[in-house]
Amino acid sequence: MSEFFFEYGLFAAKAFTGLVVFLLLVAGIFLISVRNRRDDSMGEVDVTSINDFYEDMKDTVEAAVLDKEAYKQLLKEQKKQDKLESKQRKKEVKQGAEQAPEEKKRVFVLDFDGDIKASEVEPLREEISAVLTFARPIDEVVIRLESAGGLVHTYGLAASQLERIKASGIPLTVCVDQVAASGGYLMACLADKLIAAPFALVGSIGVIAQVPNFNRVLKKYDVDYEMFTAGEYKRTVTMFGENTEKGKQKFTEELEDTHLLFKEFVSEYRPQMDMEKVATGEVWFGKRALAEKLVDELSTSDDYLMTACDTADVFRVRYEVKKSFQERLSEMAIKTSDGIVSKIWTRVSNSRFLTR
Repeated sequence: MSEFFFEYGLFAAKAFTGLVVFLLLVAGIFLISVRNRRDDSMGEVDVTSINDFYEDMKDTVEAAVLDKEAYKQLLKEQKKQDKLESKQRKKEVKQGAEQAPEEKKRVFVLDFDGDIKASEVEPLREEISAVLTFARPIDEVVIRLESAGGLVHTYGLAASQLERIKASGIPLTVCVDQVAASGGYLMACLADKLIAAPFALVGSIGVIAQVPNFNRVLKKYDVDYEMFTAGEYKRTVTMFGENTEKGKQKFTEELEDTHLLFKEFVSEYRPQMDMEKVATGEVWFGKRALAEKLVDELSTSDDYLMTACDTADVFRVRYEVKKSFQERLSEMAIKTSDGIVSKIWTRVSNSRFLTR
């Protein structure tokens, strides 16, 4: 029996030692990452060719579908064609073309997946700055936008970033595959061409504010709540104080003014719409949105970009911030919890749109 306890104790000691070493290793990596933390402003722009992506996909399918001999023959023909095109270009350069070759259009694709705070506005502004240093008036910027809206001031800033593209005279296209509502539509309406999938949710030109009030609960338990302000309307409604009719009226006036600004902004960029009809806070599916002139075309972003690849060089532009180990770990935890909450909220709030 004593031998058993000796061996068990030895095993436990080894396991404990291994655990301590592992924890020390993790702690060491954590400390190094914190020590070497870089400024948040340091990041880099990543540019990838969507043409090459689709070409690689095509090659993969051909290799899998065609028999070996047919695929070898196809590769041989493609190689021959590439060689002829290369030879022709060299000949033109050597002889000197009488006219400059026609410039090929470039399409720059940016993604915006908006949360309630429009957190993606930070990489978006850097991506737009990068594109504006190189894009020409013959080029095009495509925003693949997904957002159910959020805070007014953050989405106002996001919309202002898209205005930079228009001010530079570069055509702007916005593609909506799932949803562009409220603040999302505030951004989308700036597009020279607004494209939505047939069942994408579009619109929600309205403003909402929800404030719970616990004043009666506090009174029930004899809890006093004191608030001190300077300025008659510094605080109109509160969560814990007793809200007056005058305060609620002023709060409603502020909401109405925000709604008016929203309508004026949308009307400036989409004057063809009947604003009084669509600015009710409602959302429309893509097909209905087209009838109300909230969008210009029905299509998915995939179809639009695949078609663009036939005549243009298409590039995806993404700004990536260099993050420390601690920041990546924290971001992963936040995204996981946020994703769970968002899925629950989406299922509850959109249950009336489910097909049966």
